[in-house]
Formats: sequence, C-alpha cells, structure tokens
Amino acid sequence: MTAERLRAVLVTGMSGVGKSTVLAALNQRGIDAVDTDEGNWIEDVDGEPLWSIPRVTALLDTQRDQPLVVQGTVANQGQLYHRFDAVILLTAAQAVILERLRTRTSNDYGKSLAERSKVEQEIRDVEPRLRAGATHVIDASAPLVDVVEAVERIIRGRDVAPAE
Repeated sequence: MTAERLRAVLVTGMSGVGKSTVLAALNQRGIDAVDTDEGNWIEDVDGEPLWSIPRVTALLDTQRDQPLVVQGTVANQGQLYHRFDAVILLTAAQAVILERLRTRTSNDYGKSLAERSKVEQEIRDVEPRLRAGATHVIDASAPLVDVVEAVERIIRGRDVAPAE
C-alpha cells in the first residue's frame, strides 16, 4: 500500500496500553489524529459505549491531504474495519497495563478493584478479538518513541508487515 492510498488508520487496544499517549505524540508530529473517546463519537446503547457509525463514517468520508489516525476501542468498531487502510493493535503485558492504569493521572479509569478486574477480563476476552481483526500488532511496552515511530511507518505506508 502506498502512502498516497493510505488515508485512514485505526489505533486500538485495551485501556492503559497507551493509545492516547501515542495519539498525542502523533499530533505533535503533525499527524491528523482523532480520539473517539473525546467528543461526540460515542453513544451509549443499552449501557454499552459504541461508535456512532454515521458520525465516524462522516469523519472517514472527509477529504484530506494527509492520512487520518482514529483511536478507539468499542464493540462495534469492526463494522468500519473495511474503511481503514490499517488496523493497528497496541498491546502490552497485563502487568504493564495494570501498572499504567494505577499510576496514570490523566484518567481515573482502572483505579478501583472492580475496574481492574474488568480490565483483566477484557485482556483475556476482548484483546484476542482485536488481534484477530488487526493488520498490525505493536508491543506498546517498548519505549514511546519506538512505538510512535512504528505507528508512523504504518500510517505513511512504509511498513506493511502483517499482524503477528
């Protein structure tokens, strides 16, 4: 896939893996990135946070001069996988994720025992499904600069290695 054709990339992964941190670093590099956890991209459907498919579709339909990175992890994201040139799963060992959740200051999610138990369950149950849909898998326990560079290579179409 060439950089000219690469127009939309999804970055996904479990809570605490570093998606928002990677997105902020990509923004600092001048890459257009949207965090669907912020704004009105998510709607609550019977207690389940899901993408508003019409809103995310409209975002993906927007004409742009450079690739767009979309970050999110919701149960219905697979409905739009066909719209992404790459689906990047950021992953890390459970111990790394739990430590990040414990020490982060930007978000309180994952601090309570119940939330940490839910995260552990989602790592077991949800991450394998994310991995199955990913075109690329990146170990986000690597240094941030290495993770961001790996993601940027995929965004720019310079790394087309398949997911593990």
